[in-house]
Amino acid sequence: MPDIVADGLRVLFCGINPGLMTAATGHHFARPGNRFWPVLHLSGFTPRLLKPSEQGELPSYGLGITNVVARASARADELTPDEYQEGGRLLSAKVTALRPRWLAVVGVTAYRAAFDDRKAVIGPQERTIGSTRIWVLPNPSGLNAHWTAATMAEEFGRLRAAAEGPGS
Repeated sequence: MPDIVADGLRVLFCGINPGLMTAATGHHFARPGNRFWPVLHLSGFTPRLLKPSEQGELPSYGLGITNVVARASARADELTPDEYQEGGRLLSAKVTALRPRWLAVVGVTAYRAAFDDRKAVIGPQERTIGSTRIWVLPNPSGLNAHWTAATMAEEFGRLRAAAEGPGS
């Protein structure tokens, strides 16, 4: 699954791993029930609702997408602790090279596993990767019933405000 990246992005969003629909289409967050694209728009990151097939437009908004683990699976719980740890190492190297202002990991469980931070919660983290700050966002999967599109958009919007603010 190719990353959608560029040097110096405002925010590099990081999914857990490609789902089977994403792997089949080559488009991030492609499953119809996934709320990433609607939430990205509702939170003000994009001026209109993008389709997964329009993911190539993201760098023009200072945004990008990658994943913690490259292997596609039907469900994130199929991934092993070793895959998460290796994914965290590779993600750190990618962030060091690309230097986005913010790394936004969508899924607190994935962040905890990849960065061995069992107490992490949704929101900005103390940890940085070089000068890149980290924000953990709720997982936009339709399986995440704890968050609605509206409450996710509020949290994404908090990140957007931080990413656009002074000193970011």
